[in-house]
Amino acid sequence: MTKYLISFPSAAMVVTAAELPAVADAARAVIAEAQAAGVYVFGGGINEDVAPVRVSADGTVTPGTYPETRRIQGGYTILELPSRQAAEHWAAKIAAACRCDQELREFMYDPMC
Repeated sequence: MTKYLISFPSAAMVVTAAELPAVADAARAVIAEAQAAGVYVFGGGINEDVAPVRVSADGTVTPGTYPETRRIQGGYTILELPSRQAAEHWAAKIAAACRCDQELREFMYDPMC
């Protein structure tokens, strides 16, 4: 099976403070469904209050990211699924729960994973 990254930037989720609890409950319900189906690998949101750093092979830590990297933030879910069609189905469920479009990307095959 293939692993898929389903994600969205923080700015895409435009909900009021009053709507946020319902959105959170809906998102948790989709994650629980994915866990019950045995396809859930990992999910979470980037902590945007913690600045990113770059770590070199010698252990040197440099504030920031690669210059060409766009800002990485928002929510991410990784699911392991049998097909692209299944990934699109789950991405639609997450989009409905979060009330915003989702990006879908496929991880390259890694025999160690």
